[in-house]
Amino acid sequence: MACDRSSLKNTYKSIYKSQYNAHACRVRFVWDPRKEAKNIAAHGVDFETARLAFADLKRIFASDKRHSRTETRFFCFGMAQGRVLTVRFVLRGGDIRIIGAGFWRPGKIIYEKENR
Repeated sequence: MACDRSSLKNTYKSIYKSQYNAHACRVRFVWDPRKEAKNIAAHGVDFETARLAFADLKRIFASDKRHSRTETRFFCFGMAQGRVLTVRFVLRGGDIRIIGAGFWRPGKIIYEKENR
């Protein structure tokens, strides 16, 4: 898992500014149902569950340099169902588009290190 920690602050600011309405504090999550089905088969996580990581007040955002070929991708590391969930996503047209999610050990290590 390749994470660029130097862009964490800017990523958070970008997500916060572009995704949150000052009055409603709403975020819109979108995803491809076929991609979600593949993710469930491979990692056992549906994207409704993946949304929970973003609600964690201790969540961590990081840039995903390895998979950012045509657009900038990010990770969100946050608690969901009592475990640390890693969610890969992009910001697209004011929405958070979920690409993949799983309970992976590297994400747990990053989350625990940042929240000491």
